[in-house]
Amino acid sequence: MNTKNVAVIVHSQTGNTFSVAERLKDMLIEKGLNVDLERLKTEENEMEYIKKIKEKSLPDAAKYDVIVFGAPVNAFTLSMLMKAYLKQQRSLAGKKVLCFVTMAFPKPWLGGNRAIAKMKKICGSKGVTVKDTGIINWNNPKREEMINEISQRFCDEICRQQPFSAGRNTEMI
Repeated sequence: MNTKNVAVIVHSQTGNTFSVAERLKDMLIEKGLNVDLERLKTEENEMEYIKKIKEKSLPDAAKYDVIVFGAPVNAFTLSMLMKAYLKQQRSLAGKKVLCFVTMAFPKPWLGGNRAIAKMKKICGSKGVTVKDTGIINWNNPKREEMINEISQRFCDEICRQQPFSAGRNTEMI
């Protein structure tokens, strides 16, 4: 049995990003992993919430071996809540980190690439290289295939034994 502790930490406004996280969580549990699914939520005006983020009880990434971050694309970039959450992390050194975003626009260059780049940069400043990424276009007729492919790829990477594979960045169109 695999003893890795995994966190899937997502910001989801409409439920789309959360539904991807749930699918990934189910796949990882089937592999025998301990998985916590944490949803970052706003209880008030998002801008006010972001200002108070350090005062809130947020998921503690330090207790996990593997962390998957997921967020929607907002205004052609990473959601402000996920950006604020990632920035307040002390260190992610020694963790295996993967990231995905969901978006409505048809092409990754319409915000998805920028959101992933922002996640990778912030994670890099916290001492870790993101191992894999995914962009899910919610309006694509092949959305279910995209979700399944990214979930399976993430599951394979998470279950892979040391040494970890080199980081990769995959865009789904």
